[in-house]
Amino acid sequence: MNKKISKRDFLKYTTMGACACFLQVGRANAFTGKWLNPSDELWKWSKLSKYYIETPRGAKCLICPNECTLKEGETGDCRSRVNYKGKIYSIGYGNPCSLNVDPIEKKPLYHFLPESRTFSLAVAGCNLACLNCQNWQISQVSPKETRNFELFPEDVYKQALHYQCQSIAYTYSEPIAFYEYFLDSAKIAHEHGMKNVMVSAGYINEKPLREVARYVDAANIDLKSFDDDIYARLNAGSLQPVLDTLKILKEEGVWLEITNLIVPEWTDNMGMITRMCEWLAKNGFENTPLHFSRFTPLYKLTHLPATPVNILNQARDIALQSGIKYVYIGNVPGSDAQNTICPKCNRIVIERKGYRILKNDIVNGKCRHCGTSIDGVWS
Repeated sequence: MNKKISKRDFLKYTTMGACACFLQVGRANAFTGKWLNPSDELWKWSKLSKYYIETPRGAKCLICPNECTLKEGETGDCRSRVNYKGKIYSIGYGNPCSLNVDPIEKKPLYHFLPESRTFSLAVAGCNLACLNCQNWQISQVSPKETRNFELFPEDVYKQALHYQCQSIAYTYSEPIAFYEYFLDSAKIAHEHGMKNVMVSAGYINEKPLREVARYVDAANIDLKSFDDDIYARLNAGSLQPVLDTLKILKEEGVWLEITNLIVPEWTDNMGMITRMCEWLAKNGFENTPLHFSRFTPLYKLTHLPATPVNILNQARDIALQSGIKYVYIGNVPGSDAQNTICPKCNRIVIERKGYRILKNDIVNGKCRHCGTSIDGVWS
C-alpha cells in the first residue's frame, strides 16, 4: 500500500496547480472509479522508492541509468520522483492519466495471445525526452500536470477483469517512470493468473528490471537506434542499457518483441540498421519479432516527412537477410508486412488488417500447413 506522509510537508515540495493537459487515450471516462480534481491532495498518490541511496549531494535514484541526484524538493528527469526529507518518493502511484481497453496487437505484440484484449494504463512522466514522442502530452509532463484517475493496484486487476481482459499493459508513457505502481499492480495481477505486458523504451537498471520481470509475461521494447550519439541527441539516453534490457528480459523468460521506429534523417541509415539486425541475430534474438515502425511528424520533429515506405521495406529485407525470422512493418495500412509468415513453408499463418486478425492458421503453436513451430505465446 502507498506510504502516507504529512500532506502539509509533502505539498510544500509538490504543489499541485491547475491541470495543464490531459490526453484521453480511448474512453477513459467509461471506467468506474473517481476522476481526480486539481484541488485533490497529491500526497495521497506517493510511495517511497525502493531503489535509491542517500549521498552527501542528495538522494540518488537507482531505477534507471540517469541516476538523478536530487536535493531537497528537487524532481528527477522523469518528472515523477521527488526528494522529500532526503528520501525519494514516486508521485505517480495510483493516479493514471490514461486508461483504455486495447487489442494486444496495438502494443504491438503479434506473437502473444492474438486477438486478446489488454487493459492499458499510463501515468504521466518518462525518463527519456524523445524529440519524436507520439505521446508527449503525457510523457513529457509530471503527474501534477495531467488530469488523473484514482486507481490503486488492487483495483487495476479488478478493472481488467471487469472488462474481460486477458492482460494488463503498462504503456503509452513509460512504465519505468511509475515503477512502484507498475510493480505492485503487476504482482497482484500475477497472483490472480492475469498476464502483464510491459511496453517500454527499456531504459532501466538491472536490479529493478529483474525484480519486475518476475511478474511480466510479455514486453515490447523500443530499440530507438543502434548508435550511441543518436540516442543522446534524439532521445536523451544511451544504447547499451537498452541492449542489456533485451538480454535480461530474454534470460528472465519474458516473451519479447522489439520495435524500431525509422525516423528520416535520424535512424534511416541502412548501415546502422544492418549492424542492429546482425547484433540481434548474433545475440540470440533471431526468433524475436522485429517491428519496423513508420515515423509520423509529431512533437519537435514536425518539419520532417513521414518515413518513405520503400525505406521500411529495405529495412525489413535487411532484417530477414540477417536471419531474423519474423519482421513486420507498422503504421502502413494495407501492408502485407503485417502478416505472420511461416519461416519454413513461407505461407501466411496469421493474416492481419490493422489490429484485426482475418485468418489464424497456427494450431497448437505450429503452422497448420507444414507443422513448423511458430515462436510465440499462443494460448
